[in-house]
Amino acid sequence: MTATPPVLVACAHGTRNPTGRRLVAELALAARRLRPGLTTSAAFVDVQPPTVVDVVAGLDGPAVVVPVLLSGGYHVHVDIAGAVEQRVDTVAARPLGPDPRLAEVLHARLVEAGADPADPGTAVVVAAAGSSDPRATADVERTAALLQETWAGPVSTGFGSAAQPPVPEAVAAARAAGATRVAVAAYLLAPGHFRDKLDDAGADLVTAPLLPDDRIAAVLLDRYDAAIAGARPRPV
Repeated sequence: MTATPPVLVACAHGTRNPTGRRLVAELALAARRLRPGLTTSAAFVDVQPPTVVDVVAGLDGPAVVVPVLLSGGYHVHVDIAGAVEQRVDTVAARPLGPDPRLAEVLHARLVEAGADPADPGTAVVVAAAGSSDPRATADVERTAALLQETWAGPVSTGFGSAAQPPVPEAVAAARAAGATRVAVAAYLLAPGHFRDKLDDAGADLVTAPLLPDDRIAAVLLDRYDAAIAGARPRPV
């Protein structure tokens, strides 16, 4: 008999934005569509219930907690890691980003918004929520480097909070460096507080968030599979 695969706990940040909540919920549904028979559950690290701690504590069997987050910061290395450390049958996967497929989605959102990837005068600011953890900033910079591989103009980073530079300063710096047009690529999964702020950053255009896109669901499943493959029994 084939063993039942671990539950995939998709752990997102949480948002008060109803569209953002719907899109994150639909991401887990997309993963189930791509992987028939997989059981998924939702958890959050902030803003909305249920918390990842409560979800993990209530599990009846093995699970993989996949951070539905674009970089590794406090929520990944403290909140989610702490939630799984007391259970020998539950592991945490790495966050969704960086990943070339996320850069592909960013590229697609830019083109949809009217930016020309072949124009060397169009600069892009990859705008992330921001974290005080340098590992998260490095992850965003890696994503910008991946996007730069398919973008003729310069690609830089900006942040909504905690990290430097703020998005408006990054946009101004791109103009000062000679860009004739500046596009902000919203490196955010769904609408919410940080996406709303980007409209006032002074760019010529701002993209939609990454969701919905089945490539992100595929990344989610890859993180789940990699965590299972790399899991080792821990002492009780």
